[in-house]
Amino acid sequence: MKTLDWGTRTFIMGIINLTPDSFSGDGLLQSDDPLQAAVRQARQFVEEGADILDLGAESSRPGSETISAEEEIKRLLPVLKAIYDADLDVLISIDTYKSETAKICLENGADWINDIWGLKADAELAKVIADHHANVVLMHNRTHESKVQDLGSLGRTYTGVQYGSLGDIVADLAESIAIAKKAGIPDRHIIIDPGIGFGKNTATNLAIIQYLDIFKGLGFPVLIGPSRKSFIGQVLDLPVEEREEGTAAAAAIGIARGADVIRVHNVQYMRRVIRMSDAITRG
Repeated sequence: MKTLDWGTRTFIMGIINLTPDSFSGDGLLQSDDPLQAAVRQARQFVEEGADILDLGAESSRPGSETISAEEEIKRLLPVLKAIYDADLDVLISIDTYKSETAKICLENGADWINDIWGLKADAELAKVIADHHANVVLMHNRTHESKVQDLGSLGRTYTGVQYGSLGDIVADLAESIAIAKKAGIPDRHIIIDPGIGFGKNTATNLAIIQYLDIFKGLGFPVLIGPSRKSFIGQVLDLPVEEREEGTAAAAAIGIARGADVIRVHNVQYMRRVIRMSDAITRG
């Protein structure tokens, strides 16, 4: 299995989107043959320099519909198996917050779970990850409270879609880290994501990147996912298909502030940005 030597360079996560309603228009379920399209994209991303492939089957765009674990597994499993069987030199991440989905995927070749709810939407997920010795990305999310269960002293629920206190985001991530540790997930398997674009306004998204070192202070590798997000569109007044330069700027400054992983749609373009940023910041 591919391993990542944290601190040596910035790693790149390529998005493989198995949804029909992606905000960025890259959902592979719209293809005539989604399975083959996904495998082709996986091979291309690896050739272009991806270190991690992030497979997602449920859209997280505003207004998107929740799908069942059964439907999520139906979309994910054939693609996961095909990519795993292709024996690519890459880690496979599954973008899910459902324990049932995570268990099936980890049993069939997945290495990471990327949870947009930071282990607060499914009380069983942390144990599944711990039992399979998998890595987990803990993302901060305050989009809405309906998916967040009451986890007693470890979890809170929230309303409001604009949130501006970086200190409170750090505190929320610390709660997710506590859930992970309580379940037996070791520190070396934890990555944190401040959740750019999830329940935050443009000013907060920009501040997360500017002050990313605050999140580094938690002592874990940091992943950011600015790719084509609406805050870039608001700053530049551009549609989603014209946000690559804005994504590049956000990634470059994020790397300068300590980002360890950048999650992107365009691997080839962003790999060049990352290599140049690393050359400047890491020497």
